[in-house]
Amino acid sequence: MKLGTLTVALGDLPFDQACEFLAERGVQMVEIGCGGFPGKAHCDAAELLADEGKREKFMETLDKYHLEISALSSHGNMVHPDPAVAESFEKDFDNAILLAEKLHVPVVNTFSGCPGGSKEDRTPNWVTCPWPDDFSQILEYQWNEVLIPYWKKKVEFAKAHGVSKIAFELHPGFCVYNTRTMLRIRREVGPEIGANFDPSHLIWQGMDPCTAIRELGKEGAIFHFHAKDTKVDPRNTAVNGVLDTTHYGEELERSWIFRTVGYGNGEEYWRNIISELRMAGYDYAVSIEHEDGLMSGREGLEKAISFLKNVLIYEDRGAMYWA
Repeated sequence: MKLGTLTVALGDLPFDQACEFLAERGVQMVEIGCGGFPGKAHCDAAELLADEGKREKFMETLDKYHLEISALSSHGNMVHPDPAVAESFEKDFDNAILLAEKLHVPVVNTFSGCPGGSKEDRTPNWVTCPWPDDFSQILEYQWNEVLIPYWKKKVEFAKAHGVSKIAFELHPGFCVYNTRTMLRIRREVGPEIGANFDPSHLIWQGMDPCTAIRELGKEGAIFHFHAKDTKVDPRNTAVNGVLDTTHYGEELERSWIFRTVGYGNGEEYWRNIISELRMAGYDYAVSIEHEDGLMSGREGLEKAISFLKNVLIYEDRGAMYWA
């Protein structure tokens, strides 16, 4: 495995300085936002596609600090029911694929997206229960008329440009948010769809990341991994449950908050996750995503890097000389 970082938390630094900061602390791979929600602070895919010189300078910076790109990330809602919104996200995502082809990056990260509840809707509709029957009908529409046809077409586009791994972050608010929905989209669309596995979004849903890793690992469906933690507040959860729409900044009132790894769950918890990844055959980037509202991006990254250095399994297994 290799220690990685999504560079968005250092978006206020020039790319060269961000790479220097990470390399000095032992980071080996970077995941780079190039559109959609992650923004374009370090990588405007359209600019790099249009200018070979800028692409070369971009790669020279990475080479200078001995960093590899684990993935390009363009998270968005390409099936948004508002055509203008969908088009903007899709343009960024297409450019991410085209840039991945140029830079020989094997993975492009995104969301599955969430359509409206019908052709007449203008905003997404995320369904969390099957009844009243309207909700089940919405799911039929979203999956069969929008999601599956869209991703079949997009996979063909990606394959035509040498990208064979599109990684969905399992994220509530979008149609693919848990193990079952991840395996369904992969079964319906193809093996080019896999997971950008982020435990933080599973923890608050009551899922066990290790069990989910094992199930997805059986299908070879883990393409990338986000190292981000979640702390569940037992008092607020006991009162209001985990479906919490309180603003992320109101930490004292929320049922759960995102934390830097080690601040939501301890070292043993994360050792188990890393070991499960190894058993599932995943030996790629463990990419830190900082979204901890209690500490700065720099401090969060530094603490996460230090924590993960004691947890990651860096070397190949080697021979079982004892068996």
